[in-house]
Amino acid sequence: MNTTIRSTRRARHGLRSYAVGAAAAAALLATTACEPGEADVAVAPSTPPAASGPAASAAPGDGDNGDADDSGSVTLCTHQDLSFSATRYDAPGEQLRHIMVVAVNTGGTTCEVQNAPEITLGDAQGPAPVMEGTEPGEPFALAPGEKAYAGVLTTGGNRDTYEVTFMNLTLGSPGGEAEAEEPVELEMPTEGSFQADDGQRVTGWQPTEGLAMRPVTLS
Repeated sequence: MNTTIRSTRRARHGLRSYAVGAAAAAALLATTACEPGEADVAVAPSTPPAASGPAASAAPGDGDNGDADDSGSVTLCTHQDLSFSATRYDAPGEQLRHIMVVAVNTGGTTCEVQNAPEITLGDAQGPAPVMEGTEPGEPFALAPGEKAYAGVLTTGGNRDTYEVTFMNLTLGSPGGEAEAEEPVELEMPTEGSFQADDGQRVTGWQPTEGLAMRPVTLS
């Protein structure tokens, strides 16, 4: 009887000792986990890491188009952006009927030309009408040094003619959004004067000489 009681007490004492030991071990592990070594400490960076790739090398404002307005579109050319010239397009000895007008972007930025130049031959009451089917559908851009072309037909035949001693050009008002600029007087494409009549026509601005001159030389 006494032997059984002592055995039971020893068993309970052993269980208590095991439980205390297990609790101590758990506490030790928790303490160790709460006190990491220097290699385990994560230090937050004081500044965000720099991005990599092409976007990282572009500073604010890089890639801005200095030729565009705030909406991102290229602005229309003005007289200050361009220089103009007029050249006869007929064979030597023939009556002057065909003139090539060239506009060169002499500015430092890209701009656009649209529609047709307003060219007045001498004392005509208004600019030469635009030849049907020759206006470009959309404005096109001229980078610095690039050219735009327009053709002029001075006479349509079978009409009363008059003497032309000067020529004026204007780009006109862009869609009525601004007042038209003062006309530019073009240097005459031939010495002296030439003949014009009410059949005169002008083509829209074109990006190539051929597109501008083909319609007038076939007329």
